[in-house]
Amino acid sequence: AWSIERPPGDTAGCTFCHTSSEERCSTCHQRHQFDPKVARRAEQCKTCHWGKDHRDWEAYDIGLHGVVYQVNKWKPEQFDFSKKLSDADYVGPTCQYCHMRGGHHNVQRFGTVYTSMGMSMADRGAPIWNEKRDRWVSVCDDCHSPRFAREQLQALDEAVKDAGLKYRETFKVAEDLLVDGVLDPMPKDLCPDWSGQHLWSLKIGAYHDGEAYGGKTGESGELRMSNCTDVERLCFESVGYFQTYIYKGMAHGSWNDATYSDGSFGMDRWLVNVKQNASRARRLATLEKKVGITWQPEEFWKTGEWLDELTGPYIVKNHPGKTIFDLCPDPGWLDTHHAPAGEV
Repeated sequence: AWSIERPPGDTAGCTFCHTSSEERCSTCHQRHQFDPKVARRAEQCKTCHWGKDHRDWEAYDIGLHGVVYQVNKWKPEQFDFSKKLSDADYVGPTCQYCHMRGGHHNVQRFGTVYTSMGMSMADRGAPIWNEKRDRWVSVCDDCHSPRFAREQLQALDEAVKDAGLKYRETFKVAEDLLVDGVLDPMPKDLCPDWSGQHLWSLKIGAYHDGEAYGGKTGESGELRMSNCTDVERLCFESVGYFQTYIYKGMAHGSWNDATYSDGSFGMDRWLVNVKQNASRARRLATLEKKVGITWQPEEFWKTGEWLDELTGPYIVKNHPGKTIFDLCPDPGWLDTHHAPAGEV
């Protein structure tokens, strides 16, 4: 979605991974070489699994397990990559050892409780999550006790729960600005989003419902990374970047990443910034009302960056009354054919 939002030249980092790279054996096994010994090294995951909103490699690399790997990876007696994963007896875990347990190629089998890269929360008591947690403990107890593994999962839960409190408070500040009509600009004043709609970008299904947020009941807005208010961008970065730092850091034994490297400290800072922006917006609205000023948003909000290259304006111009969901009723990114649902 974020790739569609911007011109192609801006989003090479999106399209490089989120295209056929996800479907090719050679993404991990390396074309012209295709050596399993290479595919078993943690660095193979680094090409795609790093960056602000999916900080897997960084969290692993500077965590305890990653340090053990980096120090010992050239010693065959510590990491014998000629062995199959099912026979591996490494001195520390690699990405593949944990996430592709025994050589299983459906990595999602070892996903954790939380969805959307840590941006969503789920009921830990649900049977499906208990099964996944038991599966994780079965990996950790190769080297640790089951009690230790469950304590780490509990620590992850608590960290993400605290992050969720900040997440909800940050979004509530933005929500109140929108409902009170002092968000500058309001959704109607913006260039259409990538889907061709003017829904508020933080209207996530039933989370923000009603006419005040634009759209129909249960209809979701589309997160914007450009051409949106500073408050909305800070909300997105708080959960899309910093909360995922917390989640990924705790999940990979990188507690420094979860706390200092724009993890919990970053969420604190962005929450204060959003509140400060909201305070200024309300003071300005009060002054404008007192002196009789009717504020008109700047014209650049309605055109957006690179107007001719954005999907939303193209749809509005060429397919009036339609959205991208009308034009593409079965979008490919919803395809879940990678593995049977029971295994996922």
